Amino acid sequence: MGSRQVSTTWQGRNVTVAGMGVSGIPAARVLHGLGARVTVVNDGDDERSRTQAARLEAEGITVRLGDGATLPAGTDLVVTTPGWAPDKPLFTAAAEAGVPVWGDVELAWRLRGPDAAPWLAVTGTNGKTTTVRMLASILEAAGLKTAAVGNIGVSLLDAVLGEETYDVLAVELSSYQLHWSPSVRAHSAAVLNLAPDHLDWHGSMEAYAADKGRIYEGNQVACVYNVQDPATEHLVREADVEEGCRAIGFTLGTPGPSQVGVVDDLLVDRAFVGNRQKQAQELAQVSDVNPPAPHNIANALAAAALARAFGVEPKAVRDGLRAFRPDPHRIEHVEEIDGVTYVDDSKATNTHAAEASLAAYDPIVWIAGGLAKGATFDELVEKSAKRLRGVVLIGADRALIREALARHAPEVPVVDLDRADTGAMSAAVQEAAGLARPGDTVLLAPACASMDMFANYNKRGEAFADAVRALAAGRA
Repeated sequence: MGSRQVSTTWQGRNVTVAGMGVSGIPAARVLHGLGARVTVVNDGDDERSRTQAARLEAEGITVRLGDGATLPAGTDLVVTTPGWAPDKPLFTAAAEAGVPVWGDVELAWRLRGPDAAPWLAVTGTNGKTTTVRMLASILEAAGLKTAAVGNIGVSLLDAVLGEETYDVLAVELSSYQLHWSPSVRAHSAAVLNLAPDHLDWHGSMEAYAADKGRIYEGNQVACVYNVQDPATEHLVREADVEEGCRAIGFTLGTPGPSQVGVVDDLLVDRAFVGNRQKQAQELAQVSDVNPPAPHNIANALAAAALARAFGVEPKAVRDGLRAFRPDPHRIEHVEEIDGVTYVDDSKATNTHAAEASLAAYDPIVWIAGGLAKGATFDELVEKSAKRLRGVVLIGADRALIREALARHAPEVPVVDLDRADTGAMSAAVQEAAGLARPGDTVLLAPACASMDMFANYNKRGEAFADAVRALAAGRA
């Protein structure tokens, strides 16, 4: 764990770790290393779980498989992985026993040293990972030692306890993580947008928004919100921040005072300048954002606002945005075939993300469908109908999208693919190619999760890209 000093109050404490996911196992090991008596509880009891349990038990950590509901006797603290929903019986038992529950982010925050790097934190329904990586690129361009951490990249526990020392951390936080992070206090934070998602976990839209809003609690310098999404500004108004902390808006329109936004083809700052009423500072050109789709420009503005709140100069904003390369499966250009552009946005796993993706192109042959996760599609289809040349539907809940199309875009041709085999995506691309005309975009923006047909959205995107390249080879 390096030379950092950590409180010795963990010696002998009974800590229950809920779940053996990517954050649960590191948390158990860290706590065990600090001297706590650790018991890991896990619902599953499959071969993979038993292998992981054997490794942990060999290190002196107790593991209980097949029973994640019962609170082990004598537990002083529960540390949970993000995926465990708040209504789990284990948490009810903890509340009845007066035992606190922390997430892995809360644990990392509590284990920070006295000279720990400040956090610039980002949440939102969509765009978190891209914004955090843009922010890290800008901070690096400013010569700062940083890392993209949290729900992305480097583990927060590794960042806090490892040998590396950082000037500042770019932190992605999901609503799950924020729910279990009561004492996290960021230097500055952004909520990019709010749309219904994960409501099965949170229980209601109000609870989901409240958990997102936790990111603003105790902010020191700036609470960054989306001018086009009033719910994010409302969360700022509700937050208890440090004296002098400012509300900073980002907008795709002309910015007002204390905002960053767009003028002509420039990203400009009217928030961190000497005279906000009369001055605007150029930060970058729209063409410096890759790709320059509207929602990605919004991500860049949010990242720029957080960087400027930390004192980064305008030149570093421009250089960082120019250096940034988006992750795969996020509005990724695959091929152009016979004048038709094929774009992979498999990461658009909910309606809000798909709406942003659809807004970036016109006309579109849309490939959509998968697991709806309780979503409805009327608003999405109604907003996007005029852009649609045709639609190809795949996946378990495609009927929900088909019905929304019948209500709001009855003139748009729809191909309904009733198959889930490995060739389904290839068939979808072939059908889309048949509907498309030169100048069109064939867009995979499913608005649904992938697990009905694919291991994850990455595999879905790879299947799309493979099918497009096979189509290109066949046309060559």
